[in-house]
Amino acid sequence: MPFIKLVKNKAYYKRFQVKYRRRREGKTDYYARKRLVVQAKNKYNSPKYRLVVRFTNADIVCQIVYAKLQGDFVLASAYAHELPKYGVKGGLTNWAAAYCTGLLVARRVLTKLGLADKYEGVSEPDGTISMTEAIEDAPRPFKCFLDVGLKRTSTGSRVFAAMKGASDGGVFIPHGENRFPGFDAEAKELDAEVLRSYIYGGHVADYMRYLEEDDDDKYKKQFSKFIAAGVEADDLEEMYQDAHNAIREDPTHVPTEKKKPAAGEKVKNNHKTRLTYKQKKNKIQQKVKAFQAKNGISA
Repeated sequence: MPFIKLVKNKAYYKRFQVKYRRRREGKTDYYARKRLVVQAKNKYNSPKYRLVVRFTNADIVCQIVYAKLQGDFVLASAYAHELPKYGVKGGLTNWAAAYCTGLLVARRVLTKLGLADKYEGVSEPDGTISMTEAIEDAPRPFKCFLDVGLKRTSTGSRVFAAMKGASDGGVFIPHGENRFPGFDAEAKELDAEVLRSYIYGGHVADYMRYLEEDDDDKYKKQFSKFIAAGVEADDLEEMYQDAHNAIREDPTHVPTEKKKPAAGEKVKNNHKTRLTYKQKKNKIQQKVKAFQAKNGISA
């Protein structure tokens, strides 16, 4: 009988250590997080900021986050569901909406830090790549690094739309041009016109025109919100330009008012109070008696 080596023996299991909970759940890339969070020792407890970009089925989340021993703290945040307030009437998860959300979080954090007047960024984006540079006799620009989470960093991804919006908004984010739409991998050049088209929703407008001619039913289903708002393919560029201007005019967040219940008004509570053992036993007895009375059964 051949000898079988026992690999996972008692010593193995005594030394076995499970991975971090968020790694087990597949939520955090700790290899990337360590490099985004760890700060140089000579920075003397100064925070290292990250532009965290996350996508859901119906929303885009952009946050400026820094880490402490207690956990992550959010300095500023912006969401795509805020964009209708600035004139974006539909398509809150596309490339142009991601750019607007990144622009909103950048202007919001700079306003909070008092740097909005000094670092205005690119007010009229033309698709070229330009990073925020320091100004003489002024504080250095606010610096952060892109945190993409578990999303694939493929060319043209929407995470780079949010990063481009934040960069054009006046935040210094180190990046190159090779992951934006319009970049030619062979020629190693970026077509600025293609990138500008994406910023102003040109690719969405082209698809709207195509569907309107080719499949009217699908067009009405796909772009129902645009149709209800009276927005056509030719109106998209102007809509996004107005949204950029509106964001720059007033990026501050106004929290919604929470209405307190009036005196004597009953508050709806969905949480049922748990019964004691005695109450549960009494409830069962009541049900038994009701069943016996209904069916004429003597106790």
